[in-house]
Amino acid sequence: MPRLFLCEKPSQARDIALVLGATQRQEGHLSGSGILVTWAFGHLLALAAPEDYDPELKLWSFAALPIIPDPWVWKVRKESAAQFKVIAKLLKLVDEVVIATDADREGEAIAREILERERWPGEIKRLWLSALDEVSIQKALNNLLPGARTKPLYDAAVARSKADWLVGMNLSRAYTLSAQAAGLEGVMSVGRVQTPTLKLVVDRDRLIENFKPLAFFDVAIHCHSEKGYFVAHWQVPEAMADSEGRCLNKQAAEQVVLRVKGQTVTVVSAETQLKQEPAPLTFDLSTLQLEASRRFGFGAQQVLDLAQALYETHKIITYPRSDAAYLPVSQHAEVPLVFQALSTQAVYKGLLDKADHTLKSRVWNDQKISAHHAIIPTQKVPDTAHLSSDEQKLYDLIVRHYIVQFYPVHQYQQTVLVVQVGQDQFKVSGKATVDPGWKEVINNKPKGELEGKEDGGEAESGEAATTLPALLEQETALIKQARVETKATKAPPRFTEGTLIHAMKNIASLVENPALKKCLKDTSGIGTEATRAGIIETLLKRGFITQVKKKTLLSSDKARTLIDALPEPVKDPAMTAIWEQALDEIAQGKRDATQFVLEQSKTVTRLIQQVTQHQPVGAGFQATAASPAHPCPICSKALLRRKSKTGYFWGCSGYPECKHSESYD
Repeated sequence: MPRLFLCEKPSQARDIALVLGATQRQEGHLSGSGILVTWAFGHLLALAAPEDYDPELKLWSFAALPIIPDPWVWKVRKESAAQFKVIAKLLKLVDEVVIATDADREGEAIAREILERERWPGEIKRLWLSALDEVSIQKALNNLLPGARTKPLYDAAVARSKADWLVGMNLSRAYTLSAQAAGLEGVMSVGRVQTPTLKLVVDRDRLIENFKPLAFFDVAIHCHSEKGYFVAHWQVPEAMADSEGRCLNKQAAEQVVLRVKGQTVTVVSAETQLKQEPAPLTFDLSTLQLEASRRFGFGAQQVLDLAQALYETHKIITYPRSDAAYLPVSQHAEVPLVFQALSTQAVYKGLLDKADHTLKSRVWNDQKISAHHAIIPTQKVPDTAHLSSDEQKLYDLIVRHYIVQFYPVHQYQQTVLVVQVGQDQFKVSGKATVDPGWKEVINNKPKGELEGKEDGGEAESGEAATTLPALLEQETALIKQARVETKATKAPPRFTEGTLIHAMKNIASLVENPALKKCLKDTSGIGTEATRAGIIETLLKRGFITQVKKKTLLSSDKARTLIDALPEPVKDPAMTAIWEQALDEIAQGKRDATQFVLEQSKTVTRLIQQVTQHQPVGAGFQATAASPAHPCPICSKALLRRKSKTGYFWGCSGYPECKHSESYD
């Protein structure tokens, strides 16, 4: 009997079929000698909606909550029905299936949910691909995995789907109904990852809007010696400094100017150290999204779409949804082949001529590889003429972060001078490049980019960009000018899509509880490499956040209203991270998926009870003038604003048990 390869999408199927020699086109599949290759279009099945379990659940009411399916039902998507029938027929012709979907949790689910629906009993193998060029496909075909090894990924994906369904369906209904009871309109969408992410934006916006700049004062002295010129900055004595070492007293700074003006300073410390800066790592997806946002203003989903095209259509980068920034040591042997492909491009040839492909940077580390390795160029010769301008930019970024792994470290001399006049000390530091190393390949500070620290602090004073004069201890210099410089603390910048992705991944920095902080670090924050961009897109589409000047994100009034009304567990990123940790344990075969879903059912039930029993319906939402001043006269439950074909009316939240309604004035 033939062997069936089940792929994630048609383009992927064509690439694999070509290597297998399955070139004969059939309805919904390709065939060859003993080989059938078919495809899905992403997920062909989805969890059924509440009204599929009970038609009366189409109408939202508190009385129906919580909705907890038992058993769970999966439905074939209408738009996918024809292809699902094709796959179902093909399964009857084979006794072995090779899952060839994307090598991740969702890819596993796309294939196995079909096999589960059809109760297919045959043997399963797994094709684990990191790239879609011919060499990578052939290598993976020679090393098929037993299906049992990746089955836990499917268990985790199903558990994730059910947990998201429970939270999204139940809490979105509960808080929408509660908001309506306060006279508010629109759906208050709640999500397991979406809501903590939204809270990040709301909290940042409020921090900026409530920020009050703090003025502080620096004294800069311009010094001349026989060996050269430099500007040094006052070191504020501890007795005069705040907790951040700043002087808040302008008169004190002015007194320093009066004391030192025209005086001679003596060098009390002159230290020069040779320092090294290693090359940046190759990219995981979130770091690629952050860097592309920083350099080019690309959105998170835009970066993922571009990377997917480079991987899937052009086949010139490896799997883009990677959570690892490192490479397996075994892949170092393939470096000359990657170099050979890249050297066909004039823009890279000169850089490659200077590179040493025998070098092994810190990026080669088997201990830091999970299911995937970093995003790097493949051995396929790039046809840049067929790349869009944005694709070229992203590809170039990926290529350069690969090439720098074969360059020396960047070396520079760091010089720190401390000078003194009377009791006042001043300091200046400067850098001088010794060997540019990898910085020949990457310009790490894009031209025109505004630098800023997200904590609102100031960069260290006195950082010089040029070489300082080679002064020795006890040598002197004359102060030609001294002045007070008034500075102010700055609010952190608003989020961009790139920095929000970064914040989601590194949210542990915002959590104080040591155990939860560790959990967040271990799970790489909230969301996954594959889902973070989609979460931001969802928030944009639902009007919770908007884009200002294409790049900056701003939370809406609707978002702030929702975040204020929600209980802490729903919006707490630490709780979401604990869920992600559980899903990772399921994916590793260390935790039971059924028990995990049961725990989420209990959590949702408790949260629904808080909304409907332990606090008045509508509590947490600011009531509008249109809110009724009385509850339902029949059952005492809240009246909700509803809309019919003829206009708005007040209806009992106990519907359908209580059908009381009133006119809306």
